[in-house]
Amino acid sequence: MRRIAVITGTRADYGLLYWLIHDLHQVESIDLQLIVSGMHLMTEFGHTVDVIERDGFPIAARVDLQLSSDSPQAVAHAMGVGLIGFSDALSRLAPDLVVILGDRFEMLAAASAAFTLRIPIAHIHGGEVTEGALDEGFRHAITKLSAVHFTAAEAYRQRVIQMGEQPDRVFNVGAPGLDHVRRTPLLDRVDLEAALDFRLGVLNFLVTFHPATLDIEDAVSQCRQLLAALDAFPDAHIVFTLPNADPGGRAIIPALEAYVARHLDRCRLYASLGQLRYLSLMRQVQVVIGNSSSGIIEAPTFGAATVNIGDRQKGRLRARSVIDCVAERFSIEQAIARAVEPEFQSLLPTMENPYGAGDASGRMLAVLRSVNLSELGRKPFFDLPDRASRMS
Repeated sequence: MRRIAVITGTRADYGLLYWLIHDLHQVESIDLQLIVSGMHLMTEFGHTVDVIERDGFPIAARVDLQLSSDSPQAVAHAMGVGLIGFSDALSRLAPDLVVILGDRFEMLAAASAAFTLRIPIAHIHGGEVTEGALDEGFRHAITKLSAVHFTAAEAYRQRVIQMGEQPDRVFNVGAPGLDHVRRTPLLDRVDLEAALDFRLGVLNFLVTFHPATLDIEDAVSQCRQLLAALDAFPDAHIVFTLPNADPGGRAIIPALEAYVARHLDRCRLYASLGQLRYLSLMRQVQVVIGNSSSGIIEAPTFGAATVNIGDRQKGRLRARSVIDCVAERFSIEQAIARAVEPEFQSLLPTMENPYGAGDASGRMLAVLRSVNLSELGRKPFFDLPDRASRMS
């Protein structure tokens, strides 16, 4: 029996991990140990641990980060609390392997605990670049703590190898979020409207705006620029989701709440849509707006145009359906206007997504079942051939 711990801290990473968790849970020779932390345990962000329980997955441990606010000091404190909590949980569960996705602060705490306990880490979505967020540093730090790597594109695989990781431990599997296209039965429009208790219109937007964590002082003003730009589309029906528990995130919420209160006839704000409603909505809207990675990675496959605001996702590969703009009212307005043009909308089905074909979970499962655990204890540094020749 191979014990594999999977750690989830937000509604977003759970949605990406869902099919891998599902598949691990189905394999009799694997003991799935699901560790739930972060936003999942916070009522203000939807207490989404309830969703995990409704999905039927047993929770092996809960790690409360005691995140009292979203200030940098509070986040740093939460990382310390998380390091203790993950250390206790992993020591008790004694997994053979830990699976970690992404680049958030709680994942760096989890990776630090696992690495110190000498538990091998399999890391998903390494090698990517997001220059406008603290995630950039967290992600690369987790890469150097990890023994197995699952990247979402070949360019990212090469970057992980460039960081000194052994090529035979770096696997380009594509983005796991795209597995939902093949495997998740989505709601049709009628059922989605019933699930949302909200009527969609002829023109529909899905908006998620997070603070760019390297520039949190401007988060509120940037959000206000976005809301002002949305005023230029009075016929659009808009669904907003709350930002993550990142530094500066809570400051955005009152502006969103006030905007929705002024436009209740065509706007709604949700703490968490859950993966089924979120992905079903992505398939129904014409444009995904904001700065979430889902607009870059998942939206192109679900047939929506993306207006990507600011630098938070700067450096990531993009489909041609993604329109970049600065966090300024008229730039955002122009980008949305281009995205809703009939000609642009008609081209969306022909635009290729660089993040794979939607079979990541199966490919990761095959590696997790077969990888030789005894060989993962040491991490020899891999020098690129040209550098190795110069050093010889």
